[in-house]
Amino acid sequence: MEQFHYALEPDLGADEFIDVLMRSTLAERRPVKERARIEKMLANADIIVTARDPDGVIVGVSRCVSDFSFCCYCSDLAVDAAHQGKGIGKRLLDESAKAAGPYAHFLLLAAPGAVTYYGHIGMRRLDIAFDRPDWKRFADAD
Repeated sequence: MEQFHYALEPDLGADEFIDVLMRSTLAERRPVKERARIEKMLANADIIVTARDPDGVIVGVSRCVSDFSFCCYCSDLAVDAAHQGKGIGKRLLDESAKAAGPYAHFLLLAAPGAVTYYGHIGMRRLDIAFDRPDWKRFADAD
């Protein structure tokens, strides 16, 4: 059985983050070709938890924003496709929720192909989420 090392890595670099996104299914929904944007995503995250194999290669990452008191939103959960099904994603979420604190309500939006996964690991499905359809209009404001 493979052993993975889990750790908070607030200074995770863009290269490793992009690499694990590319080896997961999440890259198709993230701006992996916009390095400055990826760097900003990492710099402004409150919680970054990684999973690394025995050689130190990143095989999974969870990136969250939180106030550490009331809410924690997991924006990214990526696990290398070659290592999926080994409990890495669940452990990354557990470590992220633990880092957010006992009172932070842990939330995420599922990728289309992962909707059934989250119920499988014990998360409750909610039908009350909303988004703003005009969110891209602010893209040029940076």
